[in-house]
Amino acid sequence: MHRHLYPFERFPRNPILTREDIPYPCNAVFNAAACRYEGQYVLLLRVEDLKGHSHFTLARSMDGIHFEVDPEPWITPATDPPFEIYERYGVEDPRITRIGDDYYITYTAYGPHGPRVAIGVTRDFRGFKRICLATEVDNKDAVLFPEKIDGRYVLINRPGGMGGTRGSIWISYSPDLIYWGRSRVLFSPGPGWGNHKLGASTPPVKTDEGWLVLYHGIRETAGGRLYRIGVMLLDLKNPELIVGVCPHFIFGPEEPYERTGDVPNVVFPCGWVAEPDGTVKVYYGAADTCIGLAEAHLADLISACRREG
Repeated sequence: MHRHLYPFERFPRNPILTREDIPYPCNAVFNAAACRYEGQYVLLLRVEDLKGHSHFTLARSMDGIHFEVDPEPWITPATDPPFEIYERYGVEDPRITRIGDDYYITYTAYGPHGPRVAIGVTRDFRGFKRICLATEVDNKDAVLFPEKIDGRYVLINRPGGMGGTRGSIWISYSPDLIYWGRSRVLFSPGPGWGNHKLGASTPPVKTDEGWLVLYHGIRETAGGRLYRIGVMLLDLKNPELIVGVCPHFIFGPEEPYERTGDVPNVVFPCGWVAEPDGTVKVYYGAADTCIGLAEAHLADLISACRREG
């Protein structure tokens, strides 16, 4: 592999988590949010139960590789209004963004009316408080920026893209994390590797060059959908402005555990952790069945965004 084209290096003993690592019966574990908390790596795992509904379970590690999974779920679908009906079929695909001392969790609430973006918060990874349902139906892939911009919270999300329709990445703003507006399209699918729909994958990381964001692109092929990963840079002061985007995908399904599973040909990051040495650990769902780990240098990801194309 050419590092300047494909900067991620897989952990050689992937996958790092499978359903065999979950201490209770389940179908699969995948699409985990990630952060650092009190000197540990924390993963918020999406676990699919035997009924096909998802919940979130915590896992912790000192080295970011070997994780101990909690004995029971942490966040399960709400049982009280107004969230119950929108989470009745599960909670999915979390992302974690730290703002100050709080860790905000964006996730997909899935119920009879379709998927919605929900936001909750924790300070200690014990208590959890739901804040809002931030969008209307048919919306997912939401990530929060780690600081306010021009006095407002900023959210990237993906309305639409259900039932075979195309889906674009949008950006929205809020004064209070509850009421969201001034929404506009940020990035749309085009011919090529992400021709069907796009969605944000990881919360933005602030760099001197701009906000660095991984996103996924889906291509419709004769053999089905193919999920791969791209990278973009957004302007620090005006995140609606894309200042760089890699013209090709930088990470795609290649290994057997990424090619074969409940949903084949999928790599789907929901979390990454930037390290002091300039590298980043990316945790990704593989074939909607297990979790893999890959590492890259932030400088290489930024360079990929600056590549002409």
